[in-house]
Amino acid sequence: MTDPEHTTAAGAVDAPADAPYERRWLALGIISMTVLLVVLDATIVNIALPAVSSDLDISTASQQWIVTAYTLTFGGFLLLGGRIADFAGRKRAYLAGAAGFALASALGGVAQNEAMLFGARALQGAFAALLAPASLALITVLFTEPKERAKAFGVYGALAGGGAAIGLLLGGVLTEYADWRWCFWVNLPIAVLAIVLALRFVPESKAPGDTSYDIPGAVLITAGLASIVYGFTRVAEAAQSNAAEARAANQAAQQQGSTTLVSPESGWADGLAWVFIVGGVVLVALFVVLELRTRNPLLPMRIVLDRNRGGAYLTSTLVGAGLIGAFFFLSLYFQQVLGYTPVQAGLASLPTTLGVFIAAGAASVLVPKIGPRPLMIAGGLFAAAGLFTLSFVGVDTEFWQLPLPGELLLGLGLGFTFVPLSNLALVGAGARDAGAASAMLNATQQVGASIGTAVLASLSVAAISSYTADALASGGDPRDPAIGLEAQVEGYTTAFTWASGLLVIGALVSAFLVKATKEDLPAEDAVVHAG
Repeated sequence: MTDPEHTTAAGAVDAPADAPYERRWLALGIISMTVLLVVLDATIVNIALPAVSSDLDISTASQQWIVTAYTLTFGGFLLLGGRIADFAGRKRAYLAGAAGFALASALGGVAQNEAMLFGARALQGAFAALLAPASLALITVLFTEPKERAKAFGVYGALAGGGAAIGLLLGGVLTEYADWRWCFWVNLPIAVLAIVLALRFVPESKAPGDTSYDIPGAVLITAGLASIVYGFTRVAEAAQSNAAEARAANQAAQQQGSTTLVSPESGWADGLAWVFIVGGVVLVALFVVLELRTRNPLLPMRIVLDRNRGGAYLTSTLVGAGLIGAFFFLSLYFQQVLGYTPVQAGLASLPTTLGVFIAAGAASVLVPKIGPRPLMIAGGLFAAAGLFTLSFVGVDTEFWQLPLPGELLLGLGLGFTFVPLSNLALVGAGARDAGAASAMLNATQQVGASIGTAVLASLSVAAISSYTADALASGGDPRDPAIGLEAQVEGYTTAFTWASGLLVIGALVSAFLVKATKEDLPAEDAVVHAG
């Protein structure tokens, strides 16, 4: 079997295979830089969307592909990326992912048209699908002692939970004071520095035994996940498009004196979206059947069927879905309702990051003492309380009244959730399956995010349309901007309410499915010597 190869700066082996790598904390710092890159990239471009679309003449209908091109390839290739990391070597996969991500970022920064930009975003997602599971797998095999591993996952949890808010701030600063292209170029120096340091200080590790690839499984799961993500994305797009058309029709009718109002068609009525969603589910089902019969599967079912890991993955899906309700709609509320600039919107999102950092530090100490389950339950309830608090915001709400306490609660909840979640989803997976297990964690978050985007966007649009229709039917002036702002707030608060419900369900899943206690956390050699 193959354990991490502990190398010195000169490349020589300096420790026996069963000894902890002496520079593991330095390695964690290096890996953390690229983990932050992947997390930041999910939100850093969001605030720059108007500037990007204006500069490259991208239509409103096509604008969503700036985000979707990234999420499709990232979510679709994650499991394959995790297995490549296991078999080809996690350090090699990490280096290749970081280099490819940097090159794709450079391409995005010099994009001259929408096709070039969409292609760059797709490449970023593909290389992120290699980089993310390799990074988490390296952390798993580097830190085997429970207390140290909890601290390492505390760092990862802080980055995973707080990085999105940091991305909003950084995207706002770069867009407002520099140029939207720097939202891509900022990745280059960080990735280059990480690569140079990783070559010297991060050890290699591979899965033991047979390392042949399950190509049919890779094709099925990649196509299935991408199809599901795209299907739900179409639902969200259709909901927004239908609402815009209905709103324009109602305003025109009102101006002509008509009392007949048009209700927007649901985004779920998009037949092609259902083709992709159902088709994706069928492909995933075929993938599961294949994996149960394949000698060397891409995703061994033992990873998913373990009760604790299965509970962790289901919780991860629900957290990913609910988290969208926080950052996406909160950013829109700050900019479109309260009139914040991009930088102000980014600064206003920082309380979430503060809460994450506080809770992640506390969770890294508490996990070895009380186990993962109590923290996952408490974290889900804290985060749900934060989103529920945000559901009471209004057109004139002061930042200090509801957004600040709501964001702090949300951040505390995410910090208490991500640290034990990452620990539980990966411990005991074995040296052979570390990459696949970490890829599964990332994949559940991506699929959850795409489902959450569709569901919450549809509910938000329906609430906006209903409020607008009621206001116009009561004699409201369609040209009155106050009606539009109040309708938007109604949509955002509806999304916050439903998102809080998703996080409550996540807490219940943790309570009923996760049974691991602190005694179940692995001893020092449970992961590195497994397999």
